[in-house]
Amino acid sequence: MTRGAEAVSGLVLSALLASAAFLMAEQPFVKNTLHVSALLLVILLGMALHSVYPVPAWATPGVRVAQRPVLRWAVAGLGFRLSLGEILKIGGPALVVVITSTLTALLFGWWVGRRLGLNDKLATLLAVGGGICGASAVVAADSVVQAEKRDSALALGIITLLGTIGIVAYPWIGRAAGMGDFLYGVWDGASLHEMAQVVAAGATFSKDATGVATVVKLVRITLLAPVVFALAWRARTSRGEDPRSLASRPEAGKAPKVSFVPWFLVLFVAFAALNSTGWLPAAWVQAIQRADLWLLCVGMAGVGLQTSFAELGRAGWAPIAAGAAQWAALAMLAYALAVWIVR
Repeated sequence: MTRGAEAVSGLVLSALLASAAFLMAEQPFVKNTLHVSALLLVILLGMALHSVYPVPAWATPGVRVAQRPVLRWAVAGLGFRLSLGEILKIGGPALVVVITSTLTALLFGWWVGRRLGLNDKLATLLAVGGGICGASAVVAADSVVQAEKRDSALALGIITLLGTIGIVAYPWIGRAAGMGDFLYGVWDGASLHEMAQVVAAGATFSKDATGVATVVKLVRITLLAPVVFALAWRARTSRGEDPRSLASRPEAGKAPKVSFVPWFLVLFVAFAALNSTGWLPAAWVQAIQRADLWLLCVGMAGVGLQTSFAELGRAGWAPIAAGAAQWAALAMLAYALAVWIVR
């Protein structure tokens, strides 16, 4: 089989898994009750297939294409989820709450992960996923961190688990604490993991709270680009390379290099700017967002295809404890700041 045919074969396998996960995530029970994202589903499908029949050699090149170029284009496409006009509506005080609590959570999440014995890359993925926007942030961070496949799958699973707990717990806590719609919306959007989870927790509270929470969450997502830029800088300087160098191709037998200015993050910013102009029809933006989610699933299919359930089981409780500790700290800080600044 030629090299091109091998790449196509692996890409087709990844695309089939992505399509299956995409369709499963749209089912009413999965979407409205379980609130499980297609990204986690594709990881689980890939791991299940790996358990039955590990990825054959002929599919490996295509799986790698899915994990690198395809995934990076998908990360760039996340920019179409942002709109500067929507972000400015929440006002300065709410912006202060979001930015302060998110940056603090990122640092604390990495620190507590390292204290609990996690390797640097897993601690980073958990910190970024919990601090910014869940599974999408894990995927974006992993594109420059380049962690082990097991670590990527583990971070995605933990972030999804904790966020799902939050969907149930947040409305109950909000009512018990006597929060108003705006305060609850700021707290929900500033501290829960994924957009779908934020919306679900907001909808259980009130329609007005959901609107506020959605916009606050968008502010957190805007921090994804600068954070991943910083991770790219850190990845290069930690290897003693010149951060100004734009070389990004790995040499044979050596650790892959990461450009200080990754092209896909430049596109992320450009797409966000384009989406903020309002020039694109809403139907186009929705179609692009759905296509981008499918591309994310194609890229993450390779993670599942090269990860076993046994590998995740060997990770122990430390990663879950690190993710939970960061979430608790973020939730408490976001609430304290919201009460102090916003109320």
